[in-house]
Amino acid sequence: MAKLAMKKIELIAPLTDSKKIIELLQRRGVVEISRNQDEELGRMNVMAVVGKFEKFRSVVEQSLAVLDRYSPEKKSLADMLNGRTEIEKEDFGRGAMQLEKAMAVANEIIRSNSAITETEKNISHIDIRRDILKQWLLLDIPLNFKGTATTSAFIGSVPFAVTAENMEKQLPEGCSAEIIWTSKEQTNIFIICDKKITHDVGDILRKNSFVALSEAENGVPKDIVKRYSEERESLARQCEELKNHIADYAENREMLRFTADYLQMRKDKYNTLNLLGFTDNTFILNGYIPEKYTESLRKEIDRKYTVYIEFTDPSDEDDVPVLLENNSFSAPVESITKMYALPSKSDTDPTPVMSFFYYLFFGMMLSDAGYGLLILVGTTIALKKFRLEDTMKKTLTMFRNCGVSTLIWGALFGSWFGDIVQVVGREYFGTEIGSIALWFQPLDDPIKLLLYSFGLGILHLFLGIGVSFRMAWKDGRKLDAVLDTVPIYLTILGVAPLASGILTDVPQGLKTVGTYVMIIGVVLIVLTSGRGSKSVFGKIFGGLYALYNTATGYLSDILSYSRLLALGLATGSIAGVINLIGTMPENMAVKTVMLIVVFIFGHTANLAINLLGAYVHTDRLQFVELFGKFYTGGGREFNPLAVNTQYIKFKEENFNE
Repeated sequence: MAKLAMKKIELIAPLTDSKKIIELLQRRGVVEISRNQDEELGRMNVMAVVGKFEKFRSVVEQSLAVLDRYSPEKKSLADMLNGRTEIEKEDFGRGAMQLEKAMAVANEIIRSNSAITETEKNISHIDIRRDILKQWLLLDIPLNFKGTATTSAFIGSVPFAVTAENMEKQLPEGCSAEIIWTSKEQTNIFIICDKKITHDVGDILRKNSFVALSEAENGVPKDIVKRYSEERESLARQCEELKNHIADYAENREMLRFTADYLQMRKDKYNTLNLLGFTDNTFILNGYIPEKYTESLRKEIDRKYTVYIEFTDPSDEDDVPVLLENNSFSAPVESITKMYALPSKSDTDPTPVMSFFYYLFFGMMLSDAGYGLLILVGTTIALKKFRLEDTMKKTLTMFRNCGVSTLIWGALFGSWFGDIVQVVGREYFGTEIGSIALWFQPLDDPIKLLLYSFGLGILHLFLGIGVSFRMAWKDGRKLDAVLDTVPIYLTILGVAPLASGILTDVPQGLKTVGTYVMIIGVVLIVLTSGRGSKSVFGKIFGGLYALYNTATGYLSDILSYSRLLALGLATGSIAGVINLIGTMPENMAVKTVMLIVVFIFGHTANLAINLLGAYVHTDRLQFVELFGKFYTGGGREFNPLAVNTQYIKFKEENFNE
């Protein structure tokens, strides 16, 4: 079905039903609401309400993050793969009534977290002060001691290592110095002197970059450190109690998640109200809806509300959104199309066109039956066992199909985890097992695989050219459709046997036919490509330029398909090396253990690397070689009002006819 046909929707209903109708449309998720452009209609100012919902939701999300930090939820693989929790409409109503309770819980969690932050900050300050004072533990007098009636005391540090004797040599008579702690970068020192020479001692110390200890507390260092330690223990207990207090709210996690989604829905609903037009007693809604849902929606709304609803065809000037819908074979690769660009109004959806070749090329690049079997089994189990979201389901289905293709290509090439069958037979049973390929082994005949790669590439390109032909023909440009595609077909088909003769033997008769076909194609390109020009010179020059572009462009395109050979050989070669490493030890027991370990870790890494390579390069062949022949893209994705939630979804969320 590809691109779904869209209809414009206009709905007029009593103002009293506006919120209920919007909620219904939100649960159905099939209508994209546009801003009403009639300036004579009133507007609803919802900024304050939307801001309140956003603020509340931010608080709830912060509380969930705090809860996850201090009481992390244990999640299994099933929990991670399972989608959002499905709820009934009645459950949603009951959950909405707990908003006040949920906000109280969220605020208490955040308050406790703020208290933890403040407590940890105080602990950090105590640790810093305590570490500093540990350098003064040998000082047995108060830190703020300034001297006696007849003496002056200096307690501080100099930024270098010094002994008491050296320091006393620099000071006047009547001074005594004691080193409390020293290192290469700093010396803590206590100096006492006669009060009469206080000024002179101070000058000398300043020249030595002496820094007095600034300690407001009165007491001996070891007593202060002890007091700090006790205070720190008390704060640590408070911090632990607060963390436990937060953890006690873990039972409210589901309620908080529901509240976050509920607030998001309310926010989306009120944002939508801002797009509507209002009179004193009615509201007017405009937007787009897929044609397949129009009658079902009309019946449901008519059954519940008094409304006027009309569906019309969009005009050429309308910015119609794009929604793709394909069969079960092609739908899984819709994400690849969206990654490039959605089709424009004039484009054909390339998803059905590329799907077969996508799976084909992916399997050919990975090309190991063992890897394909693992992918097939793993994705099938996940699809059967878990309640997956639609996006994840499509992704796993795509890789399942790619796994089938990989399994087939691997069996054709005789690669089952590389050459593990031959390795086991040779090393453990003394039996040489020959090729188990159903077709041939690429490592034994890479030229054959290269030629088939080019052949499949030509078919892939011809498919793109064929779609271009169909689009031009459908638009009424029948002559352009023929002249822009047939000469290219003839030229490539003619060149193919001639170029193949460089790598392998080609019957002379086929070469002769190819030569004539190529000449016809070249002549047609030269004579027809410049038909848009009015002058003879322009027509000839345009034809020659088109011939040059065709020759260089399609040559590089076809050569790009050599990556099918390269990646296929890489997978098998690395797999073979992994098996070889595993059988290097002579001792049979050691060999067995090493083979098992190397097999598991080596093939896992090889699968991961080449799986990524196959994915990237298969995408590239679609985007550059195929799409470049007919596809422009630039469409806008259909963005309906829907339940855009993170944790919950309605059971009736997926709307069916």
